[in-house]
Amino acid sequence: MKKIYHLSTCETCKRIIKELDLPQSFNLQDIKTETITASQLEEMKNLAGSYENLFSKRARLYKELNLKEKNLSEANYKSYILEHYTFLKRPVIINNNQIFIGNSKKTVEAAKQAIHE
Repeated sequence: MKKIYHLSTCETCKRIIKELDLPQSFNLQDIKTETITASQLEEMKNLAGSYENLFSKRARLYKELNLKEKNLSEANYKSYILEHYTFLKRPVIINNNQIFIGNSKKTVEAAKQAIHE
């Protein structure tokens, strides 16, 4: 599978998608308009190793809900991501059995290299 979970309103996601110069085989899913399903999240977790790896601790809601003060379990991370798209670290790039999470320069470069191998 070749897929990117992103926010179409996010300038960083737009820039990264443009930078990746994606082949037609990639499927883009705007997580604001097309909600992530439990099975999609499970698939991401299997590639990422944990729900925590997919969870954005930079989300405004993370701060508003004071989640930093709580000891979150994997089940908590999963339910928060399914509850609100903002908790998914973006973008999530899946290239066959590889996953690239977030927008760090290193992650984007690794994804670009994997996509164009």
